[in-house]
This record gives sequence, C-alpha cells and structure tokens, in this order.
Amino acid sequence: MRPAYDVTTVRAAEEKLLAALPEGALMARAAAGLARVCASLLTRVYGSRVLLLVGAGNNGGDTLYAGSILARRGARVTALLVADRAHPGGLAALRDSGGVVTDDPAALGPTELVVDGILGIGGRGGLRGPAADVVGRLPDDALVVAVDVPSGVDASTGEVDGAAVRADVTVTFGGLKTGLVVDPGAQHAGVVELVDIGLDLPAADVEVLQATDVRRLLPHPDRASDKYRRGVVGVAAGSAQYTGAAVLCAGGAVRGGAGMVRYVGADEPAAAIRSRWPEVVVGAGRVQAWTVGSGGGADAAARLRAALADEVPTVVDADALGVLGDLDSGSTPLLLTPHAGELARLLRADRADVEARRLHYARAAAKEWNAVVLLKGSTTVVARPDGGARVNPTGTPALATAGSGDVLAGLCGALLAQGLGPFDAGSVGAWLHGLAGRLAAEGGTPIAAGDVLDALPKAFGRLNG
Repeated sequence: MRPAYDVTTVRAAEEKLLAALPEGALMARAAAGLARVCASLLTRVYGSRVLLLVGAGNNGGDTLYAGSILARRGARVTALLVADRAHPGGLAALRDSGGVVTDDPAALGPTELVVDGILGIGGRGGLRGPAADVVGRLPDDALVVAVDVPSGVDASTGEVDGAAVRADVTVTFGGLKTGLVVDPGAQHAGVVELVDIGLDLPAADVEVLQATDVRRLLPHPDRASDKYRRGVVGVAAGSAQYTGAAVLCAGGAVRGGAGMVRYVGADEPAAAIRSRWPEVVVGAGRVQAWTVGSGGGADAAARLRAALADEVPTVVDADALGVLGDLDSGSTPLLLTPHAGELARLLRADRADVEARRLHYARAAAKEWNAVVLLKGSTTVVARPDGGARVNPTGTPALATAGSGDVLAGLCGALLAQGLGPFDAGSVGAWLHGLAGRLAAEGGTPIAAGDVLDALPKAFGRLNG
C-alpha cells in the first residue's frame, strides 16, 4: 500500500531529520530530485526555457536550487518572485549559475516548463494577489511541475479554497501527501512523482491500494471450496420502476465471486434477473451477507429491516441509506455506499461542500454511523469509524453512468459474503470496479453500467494474471 500523510506528520519527520543533517543538506536532496524530474520532462535541457514561480518559503528555496542545477546544464532559467522576499541561498545559487531573477510579470513569455514553487505543504487557502494573477496568466502550452504540492491545494486534505495551480506533474518529497490523492487536490496534482529524501515516517492513516494489496486481500477458493463455503450473498434491490437496478446489482454479486446469489424482491425485477442471471436463486434463505437498497424504492425500509435482523455484514446503498436512521442496526457490520448527494442528506450538509471536502465528510459519516463509508465519486474514499481511510486509485470518469453504483454494491456484497470485512470489501470492490470501468472504456468508447459488469471478469483476470 502507498501511505499518504498529513502535514503535521511530515513536518515532524522533517524536523527530526534536519536535526541530524548538516545545514542545507535536506534542501539539497529535495532540489536534486526536483531537478532530475524536470530534466526528464524536457525534450532537451540545453537551451530550454524554464520559468520558476518562487514564493517566500523553503518551497521557493527548493525551486531556486533546482533551477540552478538546470541552469548549469544550459537551460535558460528565469525566476519570477511572487512574494516580497525569497530564500537568500537559493537566489544566490541561481544567479551564480547564470539564471535570471525578476519580479516583473512580463517574464511570463513563451516557456517549455513552469515550476510552481509559490507555496509549500504549509500553505492554507487559495492563491491571492500577485500569485493568483500570475497563475491565471500561465501559458496554456507550458508543462507545469508543482513542487511538493500544487500551490493553493491543502496538502493534508486535498481541499481547494480559491485559485490554485493545475500541474501536469507534482514532485513531492519524503512521503505522499494526502491532498495529492483526494479530489479536488488530486485533479490539480497530475502525475505524482515521489522523491525519497530520507524521512522516517510512521504508519499512515490514509492508504492507497496497489494491485499487490488487492491480490493479497482477494479471497481465493481452494480445492475444498463449494458454493456455500465461497459465500452466499443476498440481494434485496430493484423495484417495478427500477428493474435494471436489481439486474445490475445481482450481476455485480455474481461476477464478484460469491458461491451463490439469492434475490429477494418484487416479481417484475425477479423475472428480469431470472432471464439475465439464471444462476441466481430467487427467494429467501440463509446468507453470509446482504446488499440492500439499489433501486429499492418504497420497499427499502422493510428490506433493510429484514436484512439487519440476520445480523450479517450488509451493504447499504441508494434508497436504503435514506431510511437507515429510522432503524436499529445493532452490532451488524455495515458498509454504506453513498454518492455525494446521499452523504450530504445523511449528514445534513451541502452537497458542494461534500464534494470539496471528501475525506472530511467520509470520516465524519463513518464516525456518526459507526460504519465503513464508501463515498463514491471523482475520488472514491473508504473510511472507517476510527478515521482510517483508503483512497481508490483506479477510478475513471467513464464510471459516471446510471447503474454503475448498483454493480459496485453487488460486488461489495459478494466480497463481504466471502469473508472480507467491510473496510477491505469496500476498498477491494472499488479497486476492481474502477479497473473494470477502465477496461470497458478502452479506446474511448462511451460505456454503460452493463459494460462495467461485463468487464469485471477481465478485471479479475488482469489482476490475477
């Protein structure tokens, strides 16, 4: 897993390392790594035009020293100062290597590479004043590299409160910052390159799953397995109005590896499921997990009440989320799968604020409901009641299609039935669902939820191949 850290944790590790190193050594490490990445992005270093946007802090110092390295290799480097002061040693190094220093915004001419060193990880709020003006006038065709974090992005949360740099590449030092993997910050970060500067960091409370993690967590049947040992998942989804939700949710469960899928619901969606998924058993019976709510309509409360009575792990989706507060879930392990609008209603919050503060609200909901919360959207966040969280890296805009969430709910239910806890089931389900969306949309073809469902076997195969 890739750990991601908040600013407080990174700062503490930096202070410890600074005390053990000669003065300037840590900045030299960061600058060397930054310069190396910048050089790799240029067609050629010699003669290339590089513009440094330099703020007042150490982030600006890293940028100036990296610029001096590029200048010594023949790049035409100009530092545009956007604050009333800059790192003295970095300024001297850049000038000594032949770089130009100016505070005149007219320096915003044609350039191949812009290096954003305005604000570091300690920056708060959006850019203001001259910095905001300069960023708003950057050349459209220039490649933008952010230093540690795009200026204007909160490094701990990914929140963006005002003007902010949109980078093509972010070069971050020592450890991945949470704000680089959670939207909207992740959208501003572009490709993230991690430079090791020797920080000794503790275990992180935010993680990004990698393929090896998913492969390790995913249940695998053995020679002794039968359909019951592989897990039976109950699906209570769909209605006369939303028959497709039942078909898609049941399909997600079938494709998710459960040994058996039971469907409990109205006659019309049941008939549609029999036609599409003849292997699904229609009718009540013993299950190891439930998925409830997708397209459930007016029956959502009764279905959820019946599922909770079984006291087995339960995915609560869509319409069932709206009635959760009226029921006593007891000690039943729950995985809630809202989108931003549903989570806003659960927490009596504004949807736009939920979108802007995804990690905050996912954690708040997990704590309030004592459940694992999978907040769907541009960055899917899976949060536990204790504040631990995972961010899914496989998401794609192609999944923004009706019914996609129904497939995910069924898939997560199947993973619960196979023995994964809600946190792992939500994380693994989101990862596979995202990969299936990417595979279905290969070549840029517009896709529907059924295409995601059909791509799930390929996603499993790609992971285990």
